[in-house]
Amino acid sequence: MTVNGLKNIPEFSIINEGDMDKEITVPFCCDLLSVAMSKAPAGAAWVTIMGNVNALAVSSLTDCACIILAEGTAIEPNVLSKAKIQEITLFKTDLPIFDAALKVYNLING
Repeated sequence: MTVNGLKNIPEFSIINEGDMDKEITVPFCCDLLSVAMSKAPAGAAWVTIMGNVNALAVSSLTDCACIILAEGTAIEPNVLSKAKIQEITLFKTDLPIFDAALKVYNLING
């Protein structure tokens, strides 16, 4: 499944469209940037509450398919412009992290 498929999850809203054709391999949950940097698999749909530029950097380094900001997390003002430049897809949701990741998992495996 590609990132574009996440548009079919009603609880997800797109904040920024990057490469919507990236393949999603797995949902990944983590809020510690150092852990995410060392453990996020390539192609992951990263579900987090980290809405800052450092999350964009980690996403880029680990080749995540997209970032899903959970629990109603707002992004810092400069993050959106940086995400546009780096072509990183961002979604937001009010769902808890686990529930958001489960939605992704079910879409991939369902």
